Amino acid sequence: MNNLKNILKNNWLTLVGGILGAAGGYLYWRFVGCASGSCPITSSPLISTIWGAIMGGLLFGMFRSKPRTEDKEQKQTDD
Repeated sequence: MNNLKNILKNNWLTLVGGILGAAGGYLYWRFVGCASGSCPITSSPLISTIWGAIMGGLLFGMFRSKPRTEDKEQKQTDD
């Protein structure tokens, strides 16, 4: 349980980006979409939502801050 808490704490921005991207992908399919069905991404709500989640996670993940070296050194001395 503690491991899951650390994963969520370290990757919360990527997860938020994935959720917002999924919502954006679904909304894009809903309001813009592809009427003919020949568009590989926007013809299906599932694919559009998954694509949006991946893109949102990647975009928001770029803004994740790297841990400072002081924090790393302090963790090593605490262990």
